[in-house]
Amino acid sequence: MAQTLTLEEMRALVGKKMGTSSWFTIDQKRIDAFADVTEDWQFIHVDPEAAKETPFGTTIAHGFLTLSMLSAMVYEMPVLENVAMGVNYGFDKVRFLSPVPAGARIRGHFTLTALDESKPGFVTSHTSVEVEIEGQDKPALAAEWIGRRYFGEEA
Repeated sequence: MAQTLTLEEMRALVGKKMGTSSWFTIDQKRIDAFADVTEDWQFIHVDPEAAKETPFGTTIAHGFLTLSMLSAMVYEMPVLENVAMGVNYGFDKVRFLSPVPAGARIRGHFTLTALDESKPGFVTSHTSVEVEIEGQDKPALAAEWIGRRYFGEEA
């Protein structure tokens, strides 16, 4: 369960690493399910035999699958108290740096880079994220993620 922080405690994290998520396995079953949901059945993702003939030698996860795993990973990071709901506001930057081969494990490293409290009722967070592939030097992706946290009545 993620640690709950006050707004003051969250402010103190700006410029610091918030944490590292657990490992998530990106197996062929998960890749195939993502292909079905997004209707992106490119052979490099879903056909292990054909993918053997590519420079990767195996199927690889969709870049958007790797990106979407941030949602699961961030649940392990500290959260603000008295938040009624959170929403994705967008990304300033997303780069897919290295393919994730089927069967690989990935995890996210999160650094809070800014906290904008300029409007009442919510806080906008800016988080630098890097997704590591187990056993590889080059990350799968790097992103600058923007989120909004809306406060409940108790805030």
